[in-house]
Amino acid sequence: MRDFEAIYEIAAERQGGGDALEAKLEPPLPPDELGAIPDDRWLSCATKCIFNAGFNWKVVENMWPGFEEAFSGFDIGHCSMLHDEDIARLASDTRIVRHGGKIRSVQENAVFMRDLAAEYGSAAKFFASWPASDEAGLLDVMKKRGSRLGGNTGQYFLRFMGMDSYILSSDVVARLIAEDVIEKQPTSKAAMTKVQAAFNAWADQSGRSMKEISRVLAMSIG
Repeated sequence: MRDFEAIYEIAAERQGGGDALEAKLEPPLPPDELGAIPDDRWLSCATKCIFNAGFNWKVVENMWPGFEEAFSGFDIGHCSMLHDEDIARLASDTRIVRHGGKIRSVQENAVFMRDLAAEYGSAAKFFASWPASDEAGLLDVMKKRGSRLGGNTGQYFLRFMGMDSYILSSDVVARLIAEDVIEKQPTSKAAMTKVQAAFNAWADQSGRSMKEISRVLAMSIG
């Protein structure tokens, strides 16, 4: 595995120089700003990422005002109390994408957020306090306690909320394979541990955020 500076130089060359590369890098939100985001916005973003998965993102984006209306602004209390009758009604609601399993995930993730709030004061505080050096652990928690928040869906959710996180896109995975960190798309706990260790090493070397490192890895390929 090469050090981060070597990979950065590859990315800079591909992107037209260091200045051009830096212009494409954005820092994550600081923990205090993350912790101040209302829990309904975390549920809203999680839901959008779930509906985006395997679907046209532009369609979901255009329909999003209807989603907000249909789910009462993603109020945690309201959504956590949705019953089978509500799910059935929403499955025929033309304001949203009518996918029963994904609609049910709203209720299940509202319960997840509600439970986090009971444990940590708010779901936002839970996410804001999780160390970037253990994103693999956070993704595991989300997979086990949340609904449809495993894999890339969970990674995009964290990134879109502004957390310091990596996304294992095809380009990032290609770079990880080229650096002999993994042999293929990581799906096992052992592979994710190797990925996290590599990101942590590059963070120690560079002093950069996981988000920036992830972007540099991606742009060293694409």
